[in-house]
Amino acid sequence: MTIPTYEDLMLPMMKLIQDGKEYSLRTVEETLSKEFQLTDEERNRVLPSGKMTYIYNRIGWAKTSLKKAGLIEQTKTGSFKIANRGLEILKENPTRIDIKYLLKFPEFEEYQYGSKRESKQEVQPAISISNQTPEDMIAGGYQLIRENLYNEILEKVKSISDSGFERLILELCKKMNYGDLVEHTGKSGDQGIDGIIKGDRLGLSAIYLQAKKWEGQVPSKEVRNFAGSLQATKTKKGIFITTSEFTPDAKEFIRKLTDSTIILINGKELAKLMEEYDVGVSEVDSVKIKKIDQDYFEQYL
Repeated sequence: MTIPTYEDLMLPMMKLIQDGKEYSLRTVEETLSKEFQLTDEERNRVLPSGKMTYIYNRIGWAKTSLKKAGLIEQTKTGSFKIANRGLEILKENPTRIDIKYLLKFPEFEEYQYGSKRESKQEVQPAISISNQTPEDMIAGGYQLIRENLYNEILEKVKSISDSGFERLILELCKKMNYGDLVEHTGKSGDQGIDGIIKGDRLGLSAIYLQAKKWEGQVPSKEVRNFAGSLQATKTKKGIFITTSEFTPDAKEFIRKLTDSTIILINGKELAKLMEEYDVGVSEVDSVKIKKIDQDYFEQYL
């Protein structure tokens, strides 16, 4: 089951509150999440802002739309209940309530298009008739920007020298709070070890690094050789980073390791880490989005 759109939630919400009782968004979220059989992962999935879950956000927009159409009304307690118009609508037994349906109500049309609608001027609706909330559209655009950035990062990384790639990986490790406990060892005869992250000042606990630019998939042979290098140095932890991907055989080899732990980081994961820790990227813009503070207004009820 995927998370329902805010339009998909309108009719189920109306049916839920048709008893005339007062409801909160949180109560509606609990009930409809069960009705749509959402998994814990789907219920807890948050918007890129990290401030709100998708399902709570969409229920909020469903409620806003229904309220603007006069189908539900706000109560003095800060909750909401079904309005007389909403009860009349349910008597008609509609199969779906969505933005297109709500546009037949003058109040909602004015909310969508404003008074300029009467003069037939081109105006943007308050909510796009696209099954997406504004936050959904922001999230989608944000993800598209990030995906494009990941591709650009990888293109740049692939264009630098092999030794430069090794140094970049060590710079990333430093940004990930390993500080000066990172040592560059990449040179001829290094047994496949390009860097060392010392877990402590004396180097009693170390993680060995291998950084490889690669075209195509990294075969299991390369990963086996790296594992052999760890054994030769009596080290049990290693990280193998590449600009491409690992073959299924290479991943399977890692899963079966029992005497050591090796983490495989492919090109996409590398690009994500560089973006997260601001390595090779810079911030060009930011948008602050605010929402109503329900607790603040409780004192004035």
